[in-house]
Amino acid sequence: MSNAQSTNLKESAEGCKIETENLNAWFGKSHVLKEISLKTKENAITAIIGPSGCGKSTFIRCLNRMHELVPNARVSGKVLLDGKNIYAEGVDPVAVRRKVGMVFQKPNPFPTMSVYDNVASGLKLTGLRDRKKLDVVVKKSLELAFLWDEVKDDLDKSGASLSGGQQQRLCIARTLAVEPEVVLMDEPCSALDPQATAKIEQLMTKLEKNYTVVIVTHNMQQAARVSDFTAFMYLGEVVEYGSTRQIFENPKNELTERYITGKFG
Repeated sequence: MSNAQSTNLKESAEGCKIETENLNAWFGKSHVLKEISLKTKENAITAIIGPSGCGKSTFIRCLNRMHELVPNARVSGKVLLDGKNIYAEGVDPVAVRRKVGMVFQKPNPFPTMSVYDNVASGLKLTGLRDRKKLDVVVKKSLELAFLWDEVKDDLDKSGASLSGGQQQRLCIARTLAVEPEVVLMDEPCSALDPQATAKIEQLMTKLEKNYTVVIVTHNMQQAARVSDFTAFMYLGEVVEYGSTRQIFENPKNELTERYITGKFG
């Protein structure tokens, strides 16, 4: 990335929530992320786009220390959350994951748990057992996920009994229940129909008022619709990063333009 691009990033992402500095990641000997330095703006949606295999999912998994859960995976460089390196010695990765929540590509509600217990599960792990307090948080989280009105009479039913789109919103509610500061979404709509996708996109735009959201998507139309900033990745590197409007309407890098216009992908 050029010095001019780096300067533009600093100007466009003042008030950043997460910043990576020379971030590298490996699976065994395979070097999948290469010297990524990126600032993610607070209370905004940042989309990560690029062809399959370019490192998008690995990148966001590094933002909450999930990459290290893979055997033989390792990371170098820094990931700063509010200016503090989450990879510093003594930092509890579980505490990091509470602050930086993750929603996965495929909805993954706990199948043996009810809708209520799915949402409350993270809180119970922290030791909260007060039913009245749990009731308040469960309702609030389901409301934030635009799901309360659809499930309020079925809270005792299995989370797995919901439709695919409802399951994904249930997983989002489960993430929100522990009050994260950042919400990472890895292709959250890829397994959903257009109607369910529209609800998730509506939810994203609501969440950015109170959360920092980073979404990985193959759907460039989705990135254009919902995100404020967009990073284009290719072969483990960030080729270009800027406001979504600039990236889609006036990309500065020829490779970005070729990807946006569908000449490769």
